[in-house]
Amino acid sequence: MRADFLPFRVLLLAVSGWVNRHHQEVIEYLVEENRVLREQIGDRRLRLSDQQRRRLAAKGAKLGRQILERIASIVTPDTILRWHRQLIAAKWTFARVGAGRPGVMQDIRSLVIRMARENAGWGYCRIQGELKTLGHRVAPSTIRNILKANGILPAPQRPTTWRAFMKSHWGQVVGTDFFTVEAWTGKGLRTLYVLFFLDLKSRRVCFAGLTSKPDDRFMVQAAVNARDFLQGKRFLLCDRDTKFSHRFRQSLPDVLQLVQTPLQAPNANAHAERFVRSIKEECLSRMIWFGEARVRRAIFEYLEHYHTERSHQGIGNELIEAPATQFTLGEVVCHERLGGVLRHYQRVAA
Repeated sequence: MRADFLPFRVLLLAVSGWVNRHHQEVIEYLVEENRVLREQIGDRRLRLSDQQRRRLAAKGAKLGRQILERIASIVTPDTILRWHRQLIAAKWTFARVGAGRPGVMQDIRSLVIRMARENAGWGYCRIQGELKTLGHRVAPSTIRNILKANGILPAPQRPTTWRAFMKSHWGQVVGTDFFTVEAWTGKGLRTLYVLFFLDLKSRRVCFAGLTSKPDDRFMVQAAVNARDFLQGKRFLLCDRDTKFSHRFRQSLPDVLQLVQTPLQAPNANAHAERFVRSIKEECLSRMIWFGEARVRRAIFEYLEHYHTERSHQGIGNELIEAPATQFTLGEVVCHERLGGVLRHYQRVAA
């Protein structure tokens, strides 16, 4: 080596040694800091995210086991190296394309679940036949696996829902119930009882009577008032209220069979309960009532609105009594009832 380069070599070695010592001091400080933090944590388990594991594995694999045993304080060296092996394995793992039996299409899976839920008596082969008419060829074992994965029992054990049972008998079932209205009279605040009947299929409602004393005499008269509405029906749903007495039952048409709902089960007569909620939220609960006559008039006004002006979600947002002609062009006008409590909008002829 030339003598003139010797001073530069000595200077380079001195700078390198200083840098190495500085780096070593930094590493020793960080190791000691990690140990102090680990002592603060104690026996509590550290929960690292996947991103944090990847970072530690990538750095630790370059150092090797001997250095990791000296400086690693959060996890053991074996853990860091195991994470690194998993990262390598994930790098060389590819998705299988076109291998094995193809999965069932999502629309077929949805159809199987829908058919099983809407038809309690359909078994695997019955669903298979229905799918075949739609252009899908599916094995019964595949249908069984789909239903099992979604917690749906086989056909003999699959219960019939109350909704499905009621829907299959809609044309012959009527529901009835009471609701109350608080009104001010000459004798103070009194409770008025309203009895109504509701046709489950058409959603049409019959107002049977209103009274402050729902005794047998009132119930018999209410049954007589609703006799035309009940013609052609086979079943009358009601709760176990004692107001539906023996004399009331005798006043009903002979072919009409009274069916009492279970105790504390309002959903068994859900359509009647929903009507009570509608008339109260949209009308009765929004005013203060003075006198029985005022309440009676408001109920008649609401029923007229309910049948001819208000759309119903249960029948596809249609009107119960649609007008003969409906205009699609022209000015939109607002019609009011009960001083604006009830409103509906309609087009007039241009």
